[in-house]
Amino acid sequence: MKNKLLYLAPILLFFITGCFNDKVSPVPSLSSGTYSGQFRLFHRHATTSPFDTLKANITLTLSNTPANSFSLSGDTATVIAGSKGTYELATNGNFILFVDSTIPQTATSGKVHLNGEYVYSYDGNALQMIASSADTLQVQYDLKKN
Repeated sequence: MKNKLLYLAPILLFFITGCFNDKVSPVPSLSSGTYSGQFRLFHRHATTSPFDTLKANITLTLSNTPANSFSLSGDTATVIAGSKGTYELATNGNFILFVDSTIPQTATSGKVHLNGEYVYSYDGNALQMIASSADTLQVQYDLKKN
């Protein structure tokens, strides 16, 4: 019986060490390029419980030259405004800050601008960005790299 356990020990050791693999896959960094997909605006009115959802198909272009610039185009007729400006990635976490240079100083169009800080996730192909305002408004970008 002891001899049988000696033969099983290396096999058991192999399987046990496989369970404790501490290799971490590198997280891809957000790179310049063109990302296309859907923008969603979720809005909850004070009198109704379900969220209103507005959607638009958009294209986001990120460029390293000049100095981390971006432009947003696509279906910008009603829900989201075409935007351009600069962006910056946070060094400690998955945050991205957009500064839109096209926001009007006086009147507002009622459209959402790509402006402010967003939490993002990126896997090398899919880019998702989310921002919330209180508990009644959330914007979400679900994009894929072209």
